[in-house]
Amino acid sequence: MMESNARQAIAGEGNPRMWWILANVSVGTFMSTLDGSIANVGLPTISESLHVPLHAVQWVVSAYLLTICAMLPLVGNLADRFGRSRLYNVGFLVFSAGSACCALSGSIAMLIGSRILQAIGASLLMANSQALVFTTFPAHQRGRAFGVIGSMVSLGSLAGPAVGGVLIGYFGWPSIFWVNVPIGVVGFVAGLFLLPRRKVASALSGRFDYAGAALFVVGIISLLYMISNGDIWGWSSTRSLLFLVVAIVLLVLFGIRERMAHNPIIDFALYRNPAFSSASFAAMLSFISLFCTTTMMPFYLEDVLHVSPQVTGTVMMAYPLTMAIVAPLSGALSDKMGSNVLTTGGLALNAVGFILLTLLSTHVAVWLVAIHLCIFGVGQGMFQSPNNSSLMGTAPRDKVGLVGGLNALVRNIGMVLGIALSVSLFSMRLHALTGMATQASLNNVPMHPFISALHTVFWSAAGVCLVGSAISSLRGVRRGA
Repeated sequence: MMESNARQAIAGEGNPRMWWILANVSVGTFMSTLDGSIANVGLPTISESLHVPLHAVQWVVSAYLLTICAMLPLVGNLADRFGRSRLYNVGFLVFSAGSACCALSGSIAMLIGSRILQAIGASLLMANSQALVFTTFPAHQRGRAFGVIGSMVSLGSLAGPAVGGVLIGYFGWPSIFWVNVPIGVVGFVAGLFLLPRRKVASALSGRFDYAGAALFVVGIISLLYMISNGDIWGWSSTRSLLFLVVAIVLLVLFGIRERMAHNPIIDFALYRNPAFSSASFAAMLSFISLFCTTTMMPFYLEDVLHVSPQVTGTVMMAYPLTMAIVAPLSGALSDKMGSNVLTTGGLALNAVGFILLTLLSTHVAVWLVAIHLCIFGVGQGMFQSPNNSSLMGTAPRDKVGLVGGLNALVRNIGMVLGIALSVSLFSMRLHALTGMATQASLNNVPMHPFISALHTVFWSAAGVCLVGSAISSLRGVRRGA
């Protein structure tokens, strides 16, 4: 029965349970992306509870993101070997187990270790969600389905601080991890009955490339760890340069290894397809710009407009809520007219949104800020769903797991780069204007230099969006491209 459903999807008829499958995939996508940011707001409370300094407790967030980035291509490759549904469903169990261990942690070492386990589960969910949608839905409905997944990614990524704040305020910091356990268990049980079971493609049945996997994991972690800490260490410091050199050497060796390997972890031949490469790079640039907004806007709201954290969280929700409305509509529209106009126009609209942010002053009504953020929700909603559909449409059928993993990887790398870019630009501009050390408190910063530093970030993010829009246009104008 399951194999018959899978053949129907390939033939363009769709799986009769496809909307239930989408609901299950949406739960996993939301849960895994939510936990990338939900712990941020709890770091001070966790620090006090476990009696560790903030620089140590920051690893609760960093370990999660770095592990996901290291695991995604590996998981995508393994999924194409052993079955996407199987690994996706295991992801629910691993994520739930990791969440329970996080909630029970009595030391920072146990908490960080548990977050790594949780991240392995998240990578199993992230790498396979798009592949499951692609193989379940017929071509004329994939855009709509990817629109729903895009909404879940946005809501999960941006709702974390707000949800975490409420849970911690009422139930304490372990609650932000306990909440995942029943959801994960229900998702696993539902997946046993809903998810399609297809025969594993034989094209990737050879020996797994363990050497290539080791080179990639150590190389990408070294690179992203350096980027995440560059503003603290100093970009030209010995430590930063050492990590950079190690990362470059290992990733170059990884690239050489993959070209020689019989069954590579990452098939670089995929990037010869302009539709794939343009969609992939445009996605990364979109998330770089996105996290310039999510990183800097709370500073503007709280340090310039002097609103409470509760109001800040409410205003920031304008972005994901707008995207949650627009993304499914954009995805459905891309099923009819293709992705090129929507993706290119969405990033161009985001560039306009950043330019408009540079017009905000020190005395602005918060509702006007929310309207500005709605522009990004529309732009990102226009871009995300059609881009995912376009990118997954380039995948050979025996490599959709790998392509889904790579798409999730560029998303997470974009998040890390966006945070690092925005913080570094802001700090360097503020230092140039005031002479203040980059790690100094912002409480006594004069408003004019503060606003000027923010504008530097917003203009840079606008430039990133325009570059992404130009790259997106290179995928071509064919229907469904």
